[in-house]
Amino acid sequence: MSLYCGAVCRRKSFWCCRLLSTYVTKTRYLFELKEDDEACRKAQQTGVFYLFHDLAPLLRQASGHRYLVPRLSRAELEGLLGKFRQDSQRIEDSVLIGCSNQHEAWFALDLGLKSTSSIHAPLPKSEMEAELRGSFIALRQAVFQLNLMDSSLLFTAQALLRWHDSHQFCSRSGQPTKKNMAGSKRVCPSNKIIYYPQMAPVVITLVTDGARCLLARQSSFPKGLYSALAGFCDIGESVEEAVQREVAEEVGLEVENLRYSASQHWPFPNSSLMIACHATVKPGQTEIQVNRRELEAAAWFSLDEVATALKRKGFFSQQQQSDTVPLMLPPKLAIAHHMIKSWVETQTCSSLAA
Repeated sequence: MSLYCGAVCRRKSFWCCRLLSTYVTKTRYLFELKEDDEACRKAQQTGVFYLFHDLAPLLRQASGHRYLVPRLSRAELEGLLGKFRQDSQRIEDSVLIGCSNQHEAWFALDLGLKSTSSIHAPLPKSEMEAELRGSFIALRQAVFQLNLMDSSLLFTAQALLRWHDSHQFCSRSGQPTKKNMAGSKRVCPSNKIIYYPQMAPVVITLVTDGARCLLARQSSFPKGLYSALAGFCDIGESVEEAVQREVAEEVGLEVENLRYSASQHWPFPNSSLMIACHATVKPGQTEIQVNRRELEAAAWFSLDEVATALKRKGFFSQQQQSDTVPLMLPPKLAIAHHMIKSWVETQTCSSLAA
């Protein structure tokens, strides 16, 4: 009997260890903080805070044109608020954006926005920058000088802070809504309607005809920059339908052989979920008809042209100021870059095999 019980206990211990991996325990901890205000409030005592001002993150210049992202402890943040004659209640305007494997919670707080739950006015930007020895820089301007982990956290933080700033009132009653401690939802006290942060789905599609890929540009792009076709999904559409419609609208082509590739959260201009797909045009139908309301230009590019562009350095180089600019592709941070790179690698392997 004792041997049997020992075997059962060992088996139970094995399954607990297997299931309660670092990822699982971290995920469940974050879930607890989102659902339990007291647990979240407790986590704020030992957590760290990323600061924003009018949705621009606090950054410090580092070597090599890179930015570092300062993080403040609860005590440091309280000290900062005290210097500006504000109490620690302001910290409850923060939003939870993640945690470490050791369950150190990470929060983001915007000291330049006015919350319905706060009686305090926005803090002065220049005085805060001097005190913190940093600058509040627009995320779009700084994004390519951040490391991958920092950019991901700041994407999440900015999206949540923006959503809370623009959803402070109930669409049904018109009354102020109340944020839960983690910022994972807002509730209307008068009718109990719960609002959750949302993202807009966007399909981004790399269209090919076998030997070439189709790239396009908008007038707002830097000179020479081309990317994959992209557009928002309409209400009632599937991803497949959205891809077919967007390609037809923008370049006048019909596509088939749709294949999902990957996805990415993208914060510009607001919070979007980029759904990356590959597709091919129907045989014999490659003539592009550009929709000038959507695009400035679109063209087919050969494998050699795209492979050369991938090797080109200096996305923000001075050569873009000249009239003749070589083909430039999206930087590595963007999912379009990886879609194009994957196509080049696949085509190269196919050529070598042949």
